[in-house]
Amino acid sequence: MSLLEIRNVTRRFGALTAIDNVSIDIEAGEFFTLLGPSGCGKTTTLRLIAGFVEPSAGEIRVGDRLVSSPALTLPPERRNMSMIFQSYALWPHMTVAENILYGLRLRKVDRDTMGKKLDAILATTKLAPLAQRYPGELSGGQQQRVALARALAPEPRVLLLDEPLSNLDPTLRERTRRELAAVLAGLGITTLLVTHEQEEAFELGTRVALLHAGHLVQVGTPEELYRRPATRFAAGFVGRASFLPVEVVATGDGGARVRSAALPGGETDAELAAPGDPIPAGARGELMLRPEQLALVEPGSAGALAGRVVATRFGGSQSWVTVRAAAGVELEVQIAGVRPALGAAVAVALRGDARPRLYRAEGE
Repeated sequence: MSLLEIRNVTRRFGALTAIDNVSIDIEAGEFFTLLGPSGCGKTTTLRLIAGFVEPSAGEIRVGDRLVSSPALTLPPERRNMSMIFQSYALWPHMTVAENILYGLRLRKVDRDTMGKKLDAILATTKLAPLAQRYPGELSGGQQQRVALARALAPEPRVLLLDEPLSNLDPTLRERTRRELAAVLAGLGITTLLVTHEQEEAFELGTRVALLHAGHLVQVGTPEELYRRPATRFAAGFVGRASFLPVEVVATGDGGARVRSAALPGGETDAELAAPGDPIPAGARGELMLRPEQLALVEPGSAGALAGRVVATRFGGSQSWVTVRAAAGVELEVQIAGVRPALGAAVAVALRGDARPRLYRAEGE
């Protein structure tokens, strides 16, 4: 059952349309993420939900309660939501305990109830040993946990996170993500995270909404966005991929046969990104190849495309090799094992289980 409903919401700032006719349903207890590049409208969407910004059109509901529309917008303090900002916004002159209790004091919660809530939230976030310290005495990860504890203390119905891990170094960010996921999983609070980090969105979100230039591009599980990106933009933004210009030989049953001199083997079957909109034979398209759909083979191998290594990237148990092949086309290949040297002559082949995805070429 949907707890948070965003219906045909548009927000304009003068001549700029920051959000254009966006509709999203978020389930009760779901950890939902908004992903997209800078300026795509994801923070504006979060601020609309929080009540800091009014919609120009459309409406937002929490349960059966209307909280935002052009005619009526409830103030943030009446929405039973909590928000964590990038800066954490902790009071430097207050201890950890005082920061956590700040929102409860504003709500005039009685002393006994505040004490019980403080003990519970300190235990949940593992902050009890730090309760009497000040923010300036804490690490970035500890400050993030204090901000989370303060947001959870009022027991909000919805928790909003505006890139709260962006100020942490990569190692600390990864550890804090795990801690954040563990805490929220035990509480069952509906959570909405805004981020431009794909890894963060995919690790935390049960579903992900991809935004671009104020438009909703796709909503789905991390697996759906990676394996079946709906548009050329989604295919290029999510994960790593190579794109080849191809000609469509035939189309049918949600797939197509394509060919190109820059394609290993010259021809292959592809999955249509839009099965209901088949690309006619003779039309141009763009073929998306994920690095794991390709393999390095010995030069001269049948059905392989010859080229030279122009870049490599080490990734521990696996690495990525960029090969420049026919007509200057570059293909990125995922490998396990020793990386070939720069400039080495290699060949690239399609793996047997590869099912590349086909998009219409620009202008078609």
